Amino acid sequence: MTSVFKKFRRDLKFRYGRQLRQLNYWLVARAAMMIISVLRLLPADSALNFADRVARRVGPWVGRHQVAVDNLRKAYPEKSESEIQAIASDMWGNMARLAAEYIFLDALFDYDPAASKPGRVEVKGADHFVEIASEQKPHIVFTGHLGNFELLPVAAATFGMNITALFRPPNNPYLADYILSTRRSTMGSLLPSMAGASFALAGVLENGGNIGILVDQKFSNGLDTTFFGRRCQSNRVLATLARHYDCDVYPARCVRLPGNRFRLEIEDKLTLPRTTDGSVDVHATTQRLNDVVERWVREDPGQWMWFHKRWEIGGGRKRPQSQLQPQAPKPNRWRGG
Repeated sequence: MTSVFKKFRRDLKFRYGRQLRQLNYWLVARAAMMIISVLRLLPADSALNFADRVARRVGPWVGRHQVAVDNLRKAYPEKSESEIQAIASDMWGNMARLAAEYIFLDALFDYDPAASKPGRVEVKGADHFVEIASEQKPHIVFTGHLGNFELLPVAAATFGMNITALFRPPNNPYLADYILSTRRSTMGSLLPSMAGASFALAGVLENGGNIGILVDQKFSNGLDTTFFGRRCQSNRVLATLARHYDCDVYPARCVRLPGNRFRLEIEDKLTLPRTTDGSVDVHATTQRLNDVVERWVREDPGQWMWFHKRWEIGGGRKRPQSQLQPQAPKPNRWRGG
C-alpha cells in the first residue's frame, strides 16, 4: 500500500510539475513579447541602446551573473574585481542587444557587396564567401556566441551560399517558435540540435552542401579539451565530419562595433591536424577550434556569453564508439540547404 501511495504521489508531482513548468514558460514568453511590442515602437538604434542600458542594470541581479563572474575570475586571474564586473556588464549589454536585434534583423543587415559606401554591416574576407558559394563541394563554417552571430548565415545567403545552420532552440517552446520563425525568414536552412542532428549534417555534406556550427558550448561526454587553460568537454561532431568528408573548415565571427554596427569576418580555412595516416585528427582538431574561439574571446571578452557553464564536466555512461561518430548516409537520403 505504501509503495502504491508513493507512486501515486510521484506521478501527481510529475504531472503538475510539468504543467507548472509550461505555465512558467508561457508567462515568460508573454512578458518577452510585451517587451518586444514596446521596442518595436522605437527606432532601431534607440531600442538597442535602451535594451543595453536596462540589461546592465538588471544583469547583476540575475542568477547566472555569479556564474559569469566566477568564470571570468578563473579565466583572468590577473584582472581586478572592477575589471571583471565591467566585462560582465558588457556581456549583459551584448546579450540584450542580441535579443532586441531579432526584432530589427531585416533592417539592421544592410550589407551590399556592390555598394560603394560601407553601411551598418561590413564584411572582412568576402572573397571566402564568394569562393565557398562557387565551389561544388562541401564546406564547414564554424563560429562562437560572439556579437550577433545570427548575422553570419544572413551574410552567407547574401553571397548565394547554400548553408544549413545547426542551432539549439530555447527550452521555452513559445519563445522557440518566435525565434525560429524570425530566423527562417532570413537565414536559409536551419537544423535543430537534437538526436540525429549529426546524421542530418552528414547528409548535407554528402550532397555537397555547406553547414554552419557553433562550437563553444559544453557537450556532456564530449572530448576532453581545454579552454582558457581549464579542462572542458567539447563536441567532436565537426572534427568527425571534417575527417569523414575531408572538407575545408572556415572560422567566422561577428564583431560588434560602436554605433550599432557590425563587422563579419570569415578567416582563411584552417589547416587541420592530421594523424600519421593522413586523416584528420579528431581530438587535435576539436582543440584547435577551442583555441580559435579563445583567441576571439580574448580580443573582446565582453562580447561572449560568460554565463555558459562551459567548464562543467558531465558524467554518465560512456557511449559506444558507433554512437559518437556519424555513419555515412545513404545517397539522396538527405537534402542539403
